[in-house]
Amino acid sequence: MEGNPVLAGLESGVLTLTLNRPERLNAMNNPLIEAMNRELARARSDDKIRAVLLTGTGRAFCAGADLAGGSPVDFAAGAPDLGADMDRIFNPMIRAMRALPKPIVAAVNGVAAGGGANLALACDIVLAARSARFDQAFVRISLIPDLGGTWFLPHTVGDARARALAMLGSSVPAEEAVRMGMAWQVLDDSALMEEAKKLAHRLAAGPTLSYAAIKQAINAAATNTLDQQLDLERDSQRALGRSADFKEGVAAFLAKRSANFTGR
Repeated sequence: MEGNPVLAGLESGVLTLTLNRPERLNAMNNPLIEAMNRELARARSDDKIRAVLLTGTGRAFCAGADLAGGSPVDFAAGAPDLGADMDRIFNPMIRAMRALPKPIVAAVNGVAAGGGANLALACDIVLAARSARFDQAFVRISLIPDLGGTWFLPHTVGDARARALAMLGSSVPAEEAVRMGMAWQVLDDSALMEEAKKLAHRLAAGPTLSYAAIKQAINAAATNTLDQQLDLERDSQRALGRSADFKEGVAAFLAKRSANFTGR
């Protein structure tokens, strides 16, 4: 019997979520996604949580949906309603990640395939182990990239590369993923978690109101006109300029000291 499919630990404002089905390369089943949705709701409501770090146990980040058994989708059915399954469980997770007003760091510690690749792309900052690879495997079973893949790919790697990756089911090694814009940094496997934790703790100590506004603005930029985006920036700056964190940031800058941001 499997244990907890997502391990959760809170330390100094960082909620670390570790996908924990190593015997299945952390492939997603119902309990795993339900646990992710619970933890994301917790991250949103708990003021003690200021940043999230997502990684996987063992030699994989996430191998996508568990096709061999335990998947949220009944692949054995003659004509399963995959759209209903997307609406029911997968898409709420991705929406919660993108809407979370706190930064999410992905530490991709191995293969990130199918939905697992797009789970990583749904995070705000992606760090990849040198052994990691990002694999858009959907076309191999006659599907399209999901979990936001058809949105994330063109917005990160461009239209031409997105089409090729999706249609060829290509596997992208970590260093190439950085060059293409799918990841921020590649690190030696032995250094990945230490550096990912440092980054997550740096974000947790930072101006979380600013992070929330940055996420909102970048999400909106995908469909906004320039005029709409300028208005959004104006409104965000107005609100942020009235915050205690802005006053603290300016005071710290003038005093040449480190700021103590409180999220207010």
